[in-house]
This record gives sequence, structure tokens and C-alpha cells, in this order.
Amino acid sequence: MSGQHRKVICYVDGFNLYHAIVRLGCPRLKAVNIWDLAKSLLRDEERLEGVEYFSAYAKWLPNAYRRHQVYVRALKETGVTVSMAHFKEKSMRCKKCNNTWISREEKESDVRLALAVLGGAIDDRYDRAIIVSADSDLVPAVKSVRKRDLGKEVLIAAPPGRRKIARDLAAAANGSIIEVSQNRLAEHLFPEDEMPREWRAVAPP
Repeated sequence: MSGQHRKVICYVDGFNLYHAIVRLGCPRLKAVNIWDLAKSLLRDEERLEGVEYFSAYAKWLPNAYRRHQVYVRALKETGVTVSMAHFKEKSMRCKKCNNTWISREEKESDVRLALAVLGGAIDDRYDRAIIVSADSDLVPAVKSVRKRDLGKEVLIAAPPGRRKIARDLAAAANGSIIEVSQNRLAEHLFPEDEMPREWRAVAPP
């Protein structure tokens, strides 16, 4: 491929990244510009063809829902393709005290991401896929890409603190893994005036 750029698509597991950032205790990192983050993971001979973000809105939490909507709009303006799934409600009951509550489980986003990775390989949309996630549910999709012998590479970009959790996913990608550090996230944020005020807090030392 001399003289040509290799195509890269970055697939982002929104909740996997979000919860890793929450554990860091640094709210401002939630405003990560994932298009710029993906560009920072490219090799010299590569070109970023697209970034795809998979998540779902927690509509029962008004403030979080509003912040997430603002963030998604910002992502779309950079060229990110957004795929929003949904939460499924389930009534739960405690066998000891008989109390009931509503449990919510996010559905479909990992399946959508997996299908996008596999479909992108089959349709020759990328030469290398970068998957920002540590979710082992994506292992079958990564294995399928490699088994088809399409000449595609897969890099697992584990969210901060999740490299060990991502070992099964990394094994499916033939050991190709990096950890997205807190410093790397901090270098690729949206300008503060584009994000909700609640995200501008300085993290404690």
C-alpha cells in the first residue's frame, strides 16, 4: 500500500468509557472529544475514516439525560456517528423484606457495536479497527473479524484502569491493546464553554 493511507474506524463503547472516567473522580474528563482522541491513536500512514459512538440515554435521570444530550450534539458536530440504544426496566422484589424496586439494564449497544465492527470488516470500510472498550461481550465479533482472514487489524484501546479487565478482548485481537491514559483523555477535551457547567469541576488531587 505504498503511497496510500490505511483506513481506520474507531468504535467507542460509551458506557464502558464513561464508567471508567467516573472511577477516576475527574468529572471534566467526561467531555472527551472522541474524534480527537481517535486521531491521537493513529499511525503515521493511517487516515481516520470515521468514529462511531454507542450508548443510551438514562431518561429517568433528567440532569444526566440533559448533559448526555449536550455531549452527543457536540460529538455529532465533529463528525462522529452516534448509535443510541435503550434501557429496559424490570421490576425487582427482595425475598427477605418484600420491598420492590425498578432495575434498569442497558440493552443493544454492545450488539450494535459488535455488528458494526464485523460489518465494517466485511464491507472493507477499514484496514484497522480501534475499539475503545474492555467489554468481553465483544470477543465473538473480534474473533469473527480475525477468522475471516480479511487482512484487518483490531486494536483494543482499554479505558483508563481497565487494561486487565480487557485481557480476553485483547486475546481475541491477537494481543493488540493499549490503555487510554487519564493524561491522554485530558489532552483531548471539548472547550469548556461547549460543555455543561457541571463538567467543569477540577478533579481532586
